[in-house]
Amino acid sequence: MTATARIPDRTIHASAVKVGDTAVLIRGPSGSGKSRLAFDLMLAGRAGQLPPAVLVGDDRVHLARRDDRLMVRPPPALAGLIEIRGLGIRRCDHVADAVVGLVVDLDAADAGRLPVPESLVIELFGFMLPRIPVAAGFHALPLVAGFMTTTDARNDAAMPPDCRKEFGNHIEPTIATKSTRSGSPHCGKNRGEF
Repeated sequence: MTATARIPDRTIHASAVKVGDTAVLIRGPSGSGKSRLAFDLMLAGRAGQLPPAVLVGDDRVHLARRDDRLMVRPPPALAGLIEIRGLGIRRCDHVADAVVGLVVDLDAADAGRLPVPESLVIELFGFMLPRIPVAAGFHALPLVAGFMTTTDARNDAAMPPDCRKEFGNHIEPTIATKSTRSGSPHCGKNRGEF
């Protein structure tokens, strides 16, 4: 193992939920809704709206670089505990650790309706990770679900050829969705032009 392969853990004020194979790291100031989003993700996983979701940690988590992965785990004293506002501290299923695959920043100053691409990535421990900035008072679950269940229309190359969702393919064509491109009449003007 090289000297850069393992960096000591850093404890941060955040929550994390493993959704499918990777963890969603939820950051934000106190009272911004980290625990609420963590619980919402767990409920969405149980309801089948997202892949199965289980708590990694709530309120405080440890981050560490392990070889080619950024890992998150709960502090031992908080493992399996989550705050549910109105019920208090509750015990639930949890995992010992998970690979971070997405960062959600609550009450983010750079959140926007159509965010600039630079705000949708963040560097943590030397890893470039996808990021969702969420404005204060905005419900974050639909954004996370959207990230996990859709593809970025600005990047044709990111979509596998057998899964071209095309812009608006679930609705009747309108002036906004008609295209003169070959292929689906439902794909927007020119991908990447909004």
